[in-house]
Amino acid sequence: MAISKSQIKAARTLAGLTQFELCNLARIPLITLRRVEGKPDHKGLVSEEIVAEIVSTLENQGIQFLDDGQVATGPGVALKALE
Repeated sequence: MAISKSQIKAARTLAGLTQFELCNLARIPLITLRRVEGKPDHKGLVSEEIVAEIVSTLENQGIQFLDDGQVATGPGVALKALE
């Protein structure tokens, strides 16, 4: 599953974490997270391993990332397709 910048930012917000707090948990520099969340496409700026570490850290905080058609296992929010 490819995780987008908007999913990471939304997940961080849903988990109630600041950028600084997530960086401390994921053990990454703040500028790295800002690149992931702020650039239209962070490819080439941030390695896939770092993005995977961010995703893993968020999952450890109770976040569930969903592919299209998947159903959450608990309360939360999801983005539906606009027609």
